[in-house]
Amino acid sequence: MSGAIHYNSPMRILLTNDDGILAPGIEALYRALAGLGGVDVVAPETAQSAVGHAITVLTPMAAHRVRVKDVFEGWSVDGRPADCVKLAMLELLDPRPDFVLSGINAGVNTGINVLYSGTVAGAAEGAFFGVPSMAISLELSDKLDFERAAEIARQLFHEYVAADPPPGTCLNVNIPALDAGWPRGVRVCPQGVTPMNDRYRKQTDPRGRPVFWLEGAMPDQGSCPDSDLEAVMEGFVAITPLRFDVTDRQMLPKVAQWRWPQQFE
Repeated sequence: MSGAIHYNSPMRILLTNDDGILAPGIEALYRALAGLGGVDVVAPETAQSAVGHAITVLTPMAAHRVRVKDVFEGWSVDGRPADCVKLAMLELLDPRPDFVLSGINAGVNTGINVLYSGTVAGAAEGAFFGVPSMAISLELSDKLDFERAAEIARQLFHEYVAADPPPGTCLNVNIPALDAGWPRGVRVCPQGVTPMNDRYRKQTDPRGRPVFWLEGAMPDQGSCPDSDLEAVMEGFVAITPLRFDVTDRQMLPKVAQWRWPQQFE
């Protein structure tokens, strides 16, 4: 899978993630995109998995320039993925980027994991600023082939740019495990809503207090057909356009008819 990409004018691309600026996924993504235009990296100093769309409001954030393996120089931020994009947009980058890419995450962000994912939050924050964005994740496996995943991401990004997406478009991209080779293809599909198979493992700490470790597994295959969950399980790249108006519009007229108090004493 290869092919040259040509653009009429230089692009500005912002990369972030939730695995931290030293993670192999963001390095591989930078290598894949470096020839396409100006690529800026603004990413968390440490791993921020499952922080959702949290931002830092009660303490200041430190940010400093770091050089990563002689591959790129970027901003390391003592904050969350959404912090990184917000800070990049408002303070660190001028001009603002044309696209925001978040990843490549170690582990898929399908189904309800979209709500927990710092990777998705980084892309979503870019979309909030009106910048077309992509969250990119790779299924966990014995050998995480970030280089091949980055090549897949590069080709998908090529098509994304060519489609001239509207401002604020956000795509959630999940790549299946690559141990057995390239994906079977691409499916554009909705987010699954089947709950994870979660449970807690209870232990006792040295002081005799109970502590709980969250353990979970993906839903069983077939439990959520025609979804991102099923696509990845069947070896396809899953692409899901996301939106962030969480209003349940079907319930609005029903809830409006309930007997709410008309005045309060």
